[in-house]
Amino acid sequence: MKLEAIVVTTLLMMAIMAEGGDVSYDGRALLIDGTRRILFSGSIHYPRSTPDMWPSLIANAKSGGLDVVQTYVFWNMHEPIQGQYNFEGRYDLVRFIKEIRDQGLFVSLRIGPFIEAEWNYGGFPFWLHDIPGIVYRSDNEPFKMYMQRFVSKIVQMMKDENLYASQGGPIILSQIENEYQTIEHAFHEKGPAYVKWAANMAVNLQTGVPWMMCKQEDAPDPVINTCNGMRCGETFTGPNSPNKPSLWTENWTSFYQVYGEEPYIRSVEDIAFAVALFVAKKKGSFVNYYMYHGGTNFGKSSSSYIITAYYDQAPLDEYGLIWQPKWAHLKELHAAIKLNSEALLDGKYISFSIGQAQEAHVFQTDTGKCLAFLINQDLVHEATVQFQNSTYELPQKSISILSNCNNVAFNTAKVSAQYGTRSTKTVEIFNQASRWKVEMEKIPTSNSSTWVENELIEQMAATKDSTDYLWYLTRYNNTSGNQNNMIHVDSLAHVIHAFVNNEYVGTVHGSHGSRDAFLLSKAISLNNGQNDISLLSVMVGLPDSGAYLERRVAGLQRVRISNSKDQFEDLSNNQWTYKVGLSGEKSNVFTEQGTKATDWKTVESFPSQPLVWYMTIFDAPLSDEPLALNLIGMGKGEVWINGQSIGRYWISFKTPKGVPSQSLYHVPRSFLKAYGNLLVLFEEMGGNPSTITLEAISVTGICGRVSESYPKSIVSLNKYPSVKLHCPKGKAISSIDFASYGSPVGNCDSYLVGSCHSATSRTIAEKACLGRSGCSIPVSPRKFGHDPCPGTSKSLLVAAKCQ
Repeated sequence: MKLEAIVVTTLLMMAIMAEGGDVSYDGRALLIDGTRRILFSGSIHYPRSTPDMWPSLIANAKSGGLDVVQTYVFWNMHEPIQGQYNFEGRYDLVRFIKEIRDQGLFVSLRIGPFIEAEWNYGGFPFWLHDIPGIVYRSDNEPFKMYMQRFVSKIVQMMKDENLYASQGGPIILSQIENEYQTIEHAFHEKGPAYVKWAANMAVNLQTGVPWMMCKQEDAPDPVINTCNGMRCGETFTGPNSPNKPSLWTENWTSFYQVYGEEPYIRSVEDIAFAVALFVAKKKGSFVNYYMYHGGTNFGKSSSSYIITAYYDQAPLDEYGLIWQPKWAHLKELHAAIKLNSEALLDGKYISFSIGQAQEAHVFQTDTGKCLAFLINQDLVHEATVQFQNSTYELPQKSISILSNCNNVAFNTAKVSAQYGTRSTKTVEIFNQASRWKVEMEKIPTSNSSTWVENELIEQMAATKDSTDYLWYLTRYNNTSGNQNNMIHVDSLAHVIHAFVNNEYVGTVHGSHGSRDAFLLSKAISLNNGQNDISLLSVMVGLPDSGAYLERRVAGLQRVRISNSKDQFEDLSNNQWTYKVGLSGEKSNVFTEQGTKATDWKTVESFPSQPLVWYMTIFDAPLSDEPLALNLIGMGKGEVWINGQSIGRYWISFKTPKGVPSQSLYHVPRSFLKAYGNLLVLFEEMGGNPSTITLEAISVTGICGRVSESYPKSIVSLNKYPSVKLHCPKGKAISSIDFASYGSPVGNCDSYLVGSCHSATSRTIAEKACLGRSGCSIPVSPRKFGHDPCPGTSKSLLVAAKCQ
C-alpha cells in the first residue's frame, strides 16, 4: 500500500508536468488539477552547490519524502553589472529547475528579488545603490522600476522554457518580496502601498500559479500570506482569508552560523514536533524545510560575518551527504502524514483536551477515514492518555500520529532512524616549505594613488562590492617626538589592519551582534616629521537586511593620534588617499594566467606577518568522496582553487569555547582537475600554511537505538520495530563496535551494556550486517533466540563502522 501511494504520487506529478496542470488553492490546501495536496518541500539553493551536485541533492530530497524543491532567485549573481546577465554554471537557474522537473518534483520559486538569506546585500546587486533617488523596498519609483524589470525577466525566462505548472512545468508556487512586514512600519505610508504594488505587479505577470508573501499578514488577495520560523504551529496567526491555506515557507532545520559564535543544533525530534503541530493545529498542508541542503557560501557571496558552511546541520549536509537521523526521521514523518492525507485534507476537524498539557486533534471524513494527532506539550513528563477507549503513552514533548485514529504510525520523539558520524581522512599534506611559493602584498602609502579626499569616505560606496578591502592612506607630521604615541581608529567595517611607516601595528575586528563602531587603539612609534599611516579596512560580507539598506555605511569613522599627555589630534579631515582592493586581486594572482605573471618567491620559512599570498600545486585524490581544506593553522583570508574562490576563512576568530567557528572549507570536485591544481591563499594575519591538509569527508560511524515501544516503520515491510543501518554509497559495514539487546545504557554518543543483555547480541548483529551496505535487525526476542528479561520493555542498540 505504501509503495503504491508513492508510485501514484510520482505518476500524478509526471502527468501534470506532461499535460500542464491547473494550480489553485482553497482554505485547506493547494489544489493541483483540482486535487488537494499535502506537500513537503525543502530549500536547495543552486549557487550554494555545483551543477554536478544537483542531481544527487534532488534525488536524496525525493527519497527523503519531499514533493517540492524551493529556491530563491539571486539577483546580484544574475545581474552583477547593470544590464549584463549571468545564468551560467552555478547560476544556471533553468538547468536547475529542469533537473528538479526531470526527477519528478515540483518547484517553489522565491523570486523576491530581496531574499535576505544571509546572502551578500540581501541579494540586491550593489549597482542599485547608485541609482539616483532610490529607496529599496518602498513605494519608490526608481526601485519599483528595477524590481519589476528583473522579476519580469525571470518570469519570462520560466515561461519561455515552459516551466510553470500551467505550461506542463514543475513550478507550482512563486514568492514576491520576503519577510517585509518586519520592516514595513519604517516606511510609514510607503510600506503598505509598496506591498499592494508588489502583489499586483506579480499577479499581473500571469504565471498561472499562486503567489505568496512570507511573514506578511496584510498580503493582498489573491497572494497567500505564509509563515517562517521554528514554531509556526504556535506563532502563525493563520491565513488572512478563510479561502487561503496554511503554508510554512521556512521551517529552520538549524540556524546559520557566524564567525565567533557556536553552531545552533536543532534536534530532529524538535523539528518533527513542530511539523506535526503545524499540520494538526493550523491545518497546515505545505511545509518547507529551510534548509534541506544548505551548501557553501562560495567567494564573497555571504553576508556580514556569515561562515562559509551554510546550514551544515540540514538533512543534507554542506557536502550533500545524508545527515542522520534528521533525513530518515523526517522521511518517516512525511510517510505517516501522507498515509492519511485524505482525512487531513477533506475531513472535518475537531480538537479537545485529553489531559492537563495534552490534547487531541482529529480529522474525519464522512466515509470513515480518520487521522488523529495526540499531543503532549509537557516538556518534562511523559503522559498516559485515553483516546477513543484506548490508552496511549506519550513521551515528553511529543506528538503521536494515529492512522485510522487507532494505530500509532509515528511519534515525533521516538527516533528509530540511524545516527551517523561524519569523519575526515587526510589525503594530502602541505607541510613542506618547498611546495609553497610566496608573494608579499605591498603596503601602500599616500603616494600610491591619485584618489584624494579631505575626509574619511564610506567604504561600500567606494568599493562597490568589488572587493573586501579599502586602503585609507594619509601622512602625519610629528613635531613632538616619540612620546608614547598611540593611534585610535573607530570603524564600522569588520576588520582593521594598521601600519605606520610600513611597520605592522595591529589588528582589531568587530562582531556580528553589534552595529556600533569598534575601536583600534595601538601604541605606535613615530619618526620626527612626516609619517605614513596605512589603514586596511576589511569587510566580511555586506549587510543583508533591515530598512533603508541603501543608507547603511561602513568603513573608518574617525582616526586620532594621542601622546603620553592624553592630547589627541584628530586626523579624520586630513587629506586621505584611497586604494580600492589589493594588488594581488588586481593582477588576478589566484588564476593560472595571473600566477604565471607573478614573481613568486621560494619559501624557506613561512613569514609570520600579515598580508601574504601563498601558492602551491596539488593533484586530486583518486577517491570520489567530498573534499575540504583543513585550515586550522591559518588566520584570516580567502582561498582559491584553479581560480575559483571557495570562500573566506577566519580561523583566528574563536567561539566562546576557544575553537574556530569553521576550520573545514569545502572543495567541490568540479573545481578540480586530475593533476596540477592551483591552490592560492591570501592570508591577512600571519597564519602558517604548512599546517594545511586536504581531507576526504565521509560517514564512517553509524548507530541505531530502537525500543519495542516504538512504532514500526511505515516505509519498510518490517513486522517489528527495527534497528536499520545503512552505509553511504560505495561502503559496507566493516565492524560492529557495540550491540546490546536488552536495556543498554546511553545513546549513540556513549553506550554501555545495562542490567539486561542478550549474550547473542553481537553475534546476531554481525551475522545480519557485516559485509553488507545495509541491514535491518528487528527488536524481537525471536530474533535473539530468547527473552533476556521477561516482563520488561527492551531496546536494541547497535553501533557499527562503514568502510
